[in-house]
Amino acid sequence: MKSSTAILLALLTLFRTAIAQIPDTAKLVIQYQFIHVCDTMNRDKPYTENMMMLVGRNASVYKSLDRRRRLEMLQANLLKQGTAGAYFSNATTMSSNSTTEWFYYLNEHKTYRKEVVFNTYLIEESASSPVWRIAKDTLNIGGYNCQKASTHFKGREYVAWFCADLPFHAGPWKLNGLPGLILQAADSKNEVLFKFDGISPITASMLIPARKPAPMLTRTPGVSVTTIVQGIDYKNPEYIIMLPEKGIKTTEKELDRLKKLRETDPEEFVRASMIASGVPSPPDAMVQSLAKMHSDETSALKINNPIELSERKKK
Repeated sequence: MKSSTAILLALLTLFRTAIAQIPDTAKLVIQYQFIHVCDTMNRDKPYTENMMMLVGRNASVYKSLDRRRRLEMLQANLLKQGTAGAYFSNATTMSSNSTTEWFYYLNEHKTYRKEVVFNTYLIEESASSPVWRIAKDTLNIGGYNCQKASTHFKGREYVAWFCADLPFHAGPWKLNGLPGLILQAADSKNEVLFKFDGISPITASMLIPARKPAPMLTRTPGVSVTTIVQGIDYKNPEYIIMLPEKGIKTTEKELDRLKKLRETDPEEFVRASMIASGVPSPPDAMVQSLAKMHSDETSALKINNPIELSERKKK
């Protein structure tokens, strides 16, 4: 076994742990259109993605709506095919949709970032909320009366519009801490935008039990396997806000090491990740196929203008 694989396996087994946070039931789901000029050489072609935020009394989670829809479609297609070629389907690298989710816990004042780099990782981040300056300006957004607030946060100047009639202290990404739900926000250069795209209450009928993987028949009579789409939660109802039960707690430094290994030796990275996820002897063809998808993903999106910018030192 290569040393890089051994190091990765040790990391995956050492830090696989649960973080204790009380699950919260979502009260609202807010949709945003996220627009990011991530490549300043192509400002006319910004990255765009439909996002969603689930908001409860104490917790919120901001994640990709496009990815959720894509996973649902993949699950439906697999079940429609009705054949069992594989019992494990990794759907985390098939498009540029974000696999990152941001959890914010108001009472505990804690923020966690869930990131999928084949497996699921959790990083506890500094929960330093933006320091807001609330103005008297108002704006009607989607029928909601909003008030203006501004802040300097993560190297950018932001203007946000929050609705005090929606008494939640949450917002998209890491923007939170206002006396009302943030419905829209943008930085001063319009390089990062969170545009309001709708809001819906969570009803009792939506809190259905968690879905279960459907068994699929094989060519051998009486034998069936279960098709699992990685990224779909089969244990908890969709609108329950909770950290993944088997998330791997790690640090920014260690996660960067994993991403570096994915870039330099994608096959070894995939092989070790699959072993750690419970596939003891992954077929070479599957490893090579997944490694190619990871390679395509890491080279697809050029970013020379990240959301978080380094703060300039004062002279």
